[in-house]
Amino acid sequence: LQGVQQSGQAREEEANKLRKEAEEKATEMERLYTDARHQISRLTDEKETLAVSLETTKSELAAAEETIQGLKDEIAEQKTAMSSHTSQVEVEKELRARAEHNAEEERRERKATSAQMVAMTSEHAKAEAQWLEASQSTERELQGQLDAQARTLKEKEEEIRSAKEVISSLEGERNSLKTALNEERTMAEARNVEEVSRLKGEVNLLNKRLEDEEERAKEEGVVTKSQLLDLEEQLRESQAERKRMHQLIQELRGNVRVVARVRPFLPDDGVAADARPAVTTSTRNDSEMKLSVKRDESSAQEYNFSFDRCFGQSAGQDVVFEEVSELIQSALEGYNVCLFSYGVTGSGKTHTMVGAGSGAMRGIIPRSLEQIGRYKETLEKDGWSYSVSVSYLEIYQERIRDLLRSEKSGETKHDIKVDGHGNRFVTNLTTQPLDPTDQDAIQDVMRLAAKHRSVGATDMNQVSSRSHAVFSLYLRATNDSEGQRISSILNLVDLAGSERLDRSGATGSRMKEAVAINKSLSCLSDVFVALSEKRGHIPYRNSKLTYLLQPCMSGEGKTLMIANISPTEASAQESLCSLRFASQV
Repeated sequence: LQGVQQSGQAREEEANKLRKEAEEKATEMERLYTDARHQISRLTDEKETLAVSLETTKSELAAAEETIQGLKDEIAEQKTAMSSHTSQVEVEKELRARAEHNAEEERRERKATSAQMVAMTSEHAKAEAQWLEASQSTERELQGQLDAQARTLKEKEEEIRSAKEVISSLEGERNSLKTALNEERTMAEARNVEEVSRLKGEVNLLNKRLEDEEERAKEEGVVTKSQLLDLEEQLRESQAERKRMHQLIQELRGNVRVVARVRPFLPDDGVAADARPAVTTSTRNDSEMKLSVKRDESSAQEYNFSFDRCFGQSAGQDVVFEEVSELIQSALEGYNVCLFSYGVTGSGKTHTMVGAGSGAMRGIIPRSLEQIGRYKETLEKDGWSYSVSVSYLEIYQERIRDLLRSEKSGETKHDIKVDGHGNRFVTNLTTQPLDPTDQDAIQDVMRLAAKHRSVGATDMNQVSSRSHAVFSLYLRATNDSEGQRISSILNLVDLAGSERLDRSGATGSRMKEAVAINKSLSCLSDVFVALSEKRGHIPYRNSKLTYLLQPCMSGEGKTLMIANISPTEASAQESLCSLRFASQV
């Protein structure tokens, strides 16, 4: 029983312990239940709040979407307005650029015209002094002649006195002859009437013959129409003969020619108004010029040069173009032609080639296009189809750049290739058709090229060309009825100016440009020397310039070098180098 009691007591204690634990668990469960209910209640409240917030947010989102859509519409309108404004700004920039370009052209034209007028005034003063000296000499000669004539006059007066005495004696004889003459006049009138009648008969006969000749001419007019084809054939033969004779003359004058031009003094030269040019042309022979290089203040050394033609300071753009127009005509008749404008920086190369403005100061390029335009109109009247396309590139440190590229395209790589006919062409180069009679289109091409060309300031020239510019005209003419085709290339090259580094003050990138320019010009000189010496190997491949222009400098191609010379004493050494270079061509 004690064991049972102890066991029951133990179970009772265990049951109490378990009940106590159960009560604690129940209490804990009630607490958790209460917490869960509170949480459920709070979550329900939060849910209701979130539902309200969600509805509010949805309303706000819808309003925001409407606002965003309104903003999008406003942005689109702003973009449209901005695009229109940008286009307007671009147009204004283009107009401003054109206005600035035109103003610069007018300034350059005024500057060139002023320099030309000063040179012409100086030459006129020299001519006037020579004329005054000649007039004084002539006046002295005339005075001597007058004195001799005065002496002769006195002798004649003596002769007149003696003659008067003879006259008085002859008057009596005349009176007696008048009486005899009146008697013979009646007989002479009768003879005159007979002669007039005879002459009237001859006049009537001539009038009849004239009428017969007019009738014969009308009949022969019909025959002339039937002979029109023969006359046209004779005309074509005469034109072919004219072309042949023109080319024969050009070949006799030489396929490679050189002319030299001395520019007038410019305000930037800083010389006195009565300064004498260091380079002068001969007044007796237009193919000779003389350079004077000062050794010291009291002595100078003179150098004489001879070229195909020499132009002095007063020679205008029209006079220079008249000399080169024969080569332009050769290009129009199917020959590859190249014109170089060479000289030290600041010697007037670009002025000779491009010029300034649209008046008397325009250069070889615009004048060549005018000549091509006139020739095109003439050929089209004869049944030809004529087309002209152009390209404009520069060779900058042996890299080719397209001067007619669009603003968006940027720079691309260009290489010189040879087609199946042996002609050179440049890859990825802009070539556009051009009407040589459309002045606005020509100005647009020149303005775009000038915008892209590499120029820089040096101590010798504030706007120094730092590259070789090559303006190429591709001429194509066809006459299907006669089965004739003409194709040629005219290259007009504005070379970069050679310079001495110690005088130009070029440093850094400018010095690298100068070194590349001088090296390229040296390669050009090597080609000309090899051609003049008729060597077996011509080093065309030594530079891209000579390799590109090889068809014009070899075979039947024709080349003209225009050596531009500065008249200042400060540039005498550079002028000497230029003249020596030109004499090697």
